[in-house]
Amino acid sequence: MNDQAQELRNLIRHRANSAEKPTRILAVTSGKGGVGKSNFTLNFALALQKKGFKVLVFDADIGLANIDVLMGIAPKYNLYHLLKKEKTIWDIIHKGYNDLQFIAGGSGFNDLIRLSEEQLDYFQEQIGQLNGHADFIIFDTGAGLSKETLKFIVAAQETIVVTTPEPTSITDAYAIIKMVSAMDYDIRFRLVVNRVTDWREGRQTAEKISMVAKQFLNLDIPTIGYVLDDAAVSKAVKKQVPFTVAFPSSGASKSIYDLTDDFIANQKPADMSSGAVKGFLNRMIKLLK
Repeated sequence: MNDQAQELRNLIRHRANSAEKPTRILAVTSGKGGVGKSNFTLNFALALQKKGFKVLVFDADIGLANIDVLMGIAPKYNLYHLLKKEKTIWDIIHKGYNDLQFIAGGSGFNDLIRLSEEQLDYFQEQIGQLNGHADFIIFDTGAGLSKETLKFIVAAQETIVVTTPEPTSITDAYAIIKMVSAMDYDIRFRLVVNRVTDWREGRQTAEKISMVAKQFLNLDIPTIGYVLDDAAVSKAVKKQVPFTVAFPSSGASKSIYDLTDDFIANQKPADMSSGAVKGFLNRMIKLLK
């Protein structure tokens, strides 16, 4: 472990014993569906947790929420019940494999744009309680740039764009970066290339997107890493068990662990903020009003 990663861990341990536990808000998105975005989110979260971090996954994929399906779990409550003031934030947090905490998706996100002032205040108060609850809160957004997805991309501290080496996936990944950057939002994007035959293909794919983004958008888009195309992934999906749990020694699992190490090593202590959830809510509420 390098000095930066150790410093990050020390900061988290220090603040865990105080009222200022740091949190990082991440959004995971993709330009198109079918690139393995949710599968990446779930296994990335599990890998972070295996490294000693507390993680909460928030399934924000409108209409296609499937974090629970990937784990074979049928949650009783989701965001809809929170927005209707039927349940609290703690009631809708469920536990999956290795006690990973997650909030199931549902129709509730569509209701966000139709909240009354009273409901909006309740939503803010409830979500605000997550401040310091986890080291990382990861929002698995929908593919493409819907109104709901844009809210999470803009409100998060960092957005991970998942793509594959397929030309259409590369084009769509660049398109979502271009569309968001055209709106003058200050977004920190990073890339993950999924389903690569080897690291060379992953690097070449990432370089295509990074070079075009730099040339035409003047954006630096760093790459977190690559995930190998692996039959173990589809086998795990059929078993409804995360592939890092079902097949921990598979190529895909090793890829996830490697990129997680790199991700942690490149996180700076300054990135972890005790006011992350408050900042997220402020940006989100501005977009809702």
